[in-house]
Amino acid sequence: MSMTAETPGFVTRQPIRPLEALRAYNRLLKDKEDTKQVFEIIRALTGDSLRRAYQKMLSDEEGGRQAYLGLELCQYLDDPKWMAQFPEGSVGAEFRKFLAQRGFTVEGLAMDAQAVDQRVNAEHPVAWLARRIRDTHDIWHVITGYGTDAVGEACVLGFTHAQVPNPGVAFIAFGASREFPKRNPGPPYGRAIWEGYQRGKKAKSLICQDYEKLLGEPLDAARKRLNITPKPIYDSIPYEARETYLLPESRRAA
Repeated sequence: MSMTAETPGFVTRQPIRPLEALRAYNRLLKDKEDTKQVFEIIRALTGDSLRRAYQKMLSDEEGGRQAYLGLELCQYLDDPKWMAQFPEGSVGAEFRKFLAQRGFTVEGLAMDAQAVDQRVNAEHPVAWLARRIRDTHDIWHVITGYGTDAVGEACVLGFTHAQVPNPGVAFIAFGASREFPKRNPGPPYGRAIWEGYQRGKKAKSLICQDYEKLLGEPLDAARKRLNITPKPIYDSIPYEARETYLLPESRRAA
């Protein structure tokens, strides 16, 4: 991606802005479809966590290779011809179904992130990692088995924080664990999100994966290889108790 006057340089150590995060969180509570507030919270609390995640990625043999290649995944994941290569039962085929069933596009999520901070487009390795995490978010849904219901999204955030520690992601996941029981006391929401975190700690690093190879793997085999453990607490929550909020419009296809 080329840097322009509209794409300022990327700073690897962002100042922590807790009041901005709190204001964005309160806006998110009022409108659960406002995905931009998620990115506002993450931007306000990220600090230098992405830089540290990138350094850790370089210490992994395959992670270092992927960082060297610097593949931009968004253009491929939204390309029907490229995605058509993956056989039935594969991670890629399940990802195709996941997007089609929900009317999602990878670009839709990218547009929300860019609306909050154009620096994510910078030609910088740490910005590249931010894009990689963003663009594979829904692949992580497929790999982990979490739905796009409110609880599933919070569980994926718990998993993500374990894989790529980020105070903003942790703040949203913790907030969800407190907010959901207020709306519907009873189901083990907090324990389900904690389960997501524990699964992320046990799993191999997803940011280090060769995604073209991963998408071609049978889903069950990929989960076994990556040590993706079961999620009995999330599965025990009835669907109607998980689907608290509507899906964000920005995630729908045009």
